[in-house]
Amino acid sequence: MTDPFITIPILPLSSALDPATKPQFLSHLRSALLNVGFLYLSETGLPDELVKDVIRECKEFFELPWEEKERIEMKNEKSFLGWSRLDNETTALNIDHREQLDLSTPQPVPGPEAPLYHNLLAPNQWPSPNYLSSFRLVYEDYMRRMSRISMLFTSLIAEAIGLPPDSFDKFFDQDQQHKLKIVKYPEVDVPDLPAGASEIDRKRWEIKRQGVGPHKDSMLTSYLLQASDQPGLQAQNAKGEWVDCKPIAGTLVVAIGQGMEALTDGVCASTTHRVLSPKKGEGARYSVPFFQGVSYDAQFEAMDVPPEVLKLRDEARKARKDDVEFTFVKGRWGHLGEATLMNRVKSHPDVGERWYPELLAQVRAQQASSA
Repeated sequence: MTDPFITIPILPLSSALDPATKPQFLSHLRSALLNVGFLYLSETGLPDELVKDVIRECKEFFELPWEEKERIEMKNEKSFLGWSRLDNETTALNIDHREQLDLSTPQPVPGPEAPLYHNLLAPNQWPSPNYLSSFRLVYEDYMRRMSRISMLFTSLIAEAIGLPPDSFDKFFDQDQQHKLKIVKYPEVDVPDLPAGASEIDRKRWEIKRQGVGPHKDSMLTSYLLQASDQPGLQAQNAKGEWVDCKPIAGTLVVAIGQGMEALTDGVCASTTHRVLSPKKGEGARYSVPFFQGVSYDAQFEAMDVPPEVLKLRDEARKARKDDVEFTFVKGRWGHLGEATLMNRVKSHPDVGERWYPELLAQVRAQQASSA
């Protein structure tokens, strides 16, 4: 049985581009996919100046006047794109102490005959260039580059588990939507958890420090730029222990999503993770996660993964702890878009109340029955 991970592996993407080092990269990637579901990606090829611009614009956004942020508030639109005020999102039934802006690669407004979940495909709500003259240019450039990196990395995942590199292509739209957030986690005035604290006290302490609660990302892969030096990101191993993913300059933290786990019949681990808010005196934490999209019209099905890899999966999963609801249970949803829309309504009930009251009623009924 594989021991639970206690550190997060670091893989240089440049090694995958060199025929001499690519086999070793794929071997290390397969180990990370089976046993961790989290990794640092270094040497990504992102220009240093662009990364600096992304970080600068991220921090400057949160200093905008309140009325400018309200102008582009998420609940103004059906798409779940836009600004979300502090303490306005919930994860694992508790409030996330963070403020954020959700963006997307460019998409047109869906037509009147499109299914309801196509409302997720829509133009962005951008801050005014009168306040942030470079913001849109910087983030459109960053999303374009991250789109290419994510598609390359997905092809490497396929190769790492014995599939052709284009195996996932059928799950992407020709003009695939990808999403990005910029996030600020303010300080919280919470004392350190004392040694020997009870399980109940520990849970209460975790809720008070919840920047974002325990969850798994939904899609195939996500790529987090930790935009400040504050720690807080943690991944959960098979024993239920929380492993720190401290900021490392020049890296992206890659999380495997539930969609990838579903498509690969569980070979690629989707790992529970969370963010603890910084303590008083540490300064706010900033991050920029990029989420690789999948066609909302896709229907999930297991890939034809080689039997020897499936055996490795079974060994790696024997002692796995997993208490986060899995989104892509077979038979629950007809299309990925339906599951995604319902998850967004659950996380942002203010948007659900305004635009999707029937879906919000379903979410609340389900939560009441499981309480």
